[in-house]
Amino acid sequence: MPRFFLEKVNSEVIRITGEDANHIGRSLRMRVGDDLTVCSEGRDYHCRINSITSDEVVLEVLSSELCAAEPTVNITLYQAVPKSDKLNTIIQKSVELGAVKIVPVITKRCVARPDRKDFDKKLARLQKIAEAAAKQSGRGIIPEVTSVITFEKAVEEMKKADRALLFYEEGGVRFSEVPLSNVRDIAVFIGSEGGLDPAEAEYAKNAGVYNVWLGNRILRCETAPVAVISVLMHLTGNM
Repeated sequence: MPRFFLEKVNSEVIRITGEDANHIGRSLRMRVGDDLTVCSEGRDYHCRINSITSDEVVLEVLSSELCAAEPTVNITLYQAVPKSDKLNTIIQKSVELGAVKIVPVITKRCVARPDRKDFDKKLARLQKIAEAAAKQSGRGIIPEVTSVITFEKAVEEMKKADRALLFYEEGGVRFSEVPLSNVRDIAVFIGSEGGLDPAEAEYAKNAGVYNVWLGNRILRCETAPVAVISVLMHLTGNM
């Protein structure tokens, strides 16, 4: 069933306007009486089309429920900016697996080093990738992709989570040694192609961030977040 996202909804009648309304009528060729799902704030609203024009679709709410696809943990991915279009894949797969936010970060070993102004020009496209992945995977929210930040700022933000994990190829505690009982908010840091500078790993460790080891195999920067989020979803009973 087609899924559409709105920030706020009325519990009885929902109105979809603009580009989505046009998409429903022209691209999907939906008509009065057809059903679709509206997602808002983690709830799924099962609706039926009452009227439709190119500018507005009016829906009757048949029922609503919490979105079953939303995990019980909030995982924020802090991703060191990679080269080329790898960030596109990282965003897509992280959203499919259940991340609630993706924060691009500039580290010492990042080859790609866009300034905030240049990066912000790409944000709308990156957010569209997150939205498409959310729709495809049945999510109840559209995870946010933020502007780029510094490594120090990332560590400060990560400290606010219930558990903050930095994945480091040079060693650290094993995944099985990370306490995850009764944890709701998890911050995850993944490096870029060149890995992390030892001083950065030490800085994060001194700030209370767990340095975690993923084994002897060196994972690509676009593979590591998929592996990490998958394991976290399994360990927290969400997979």
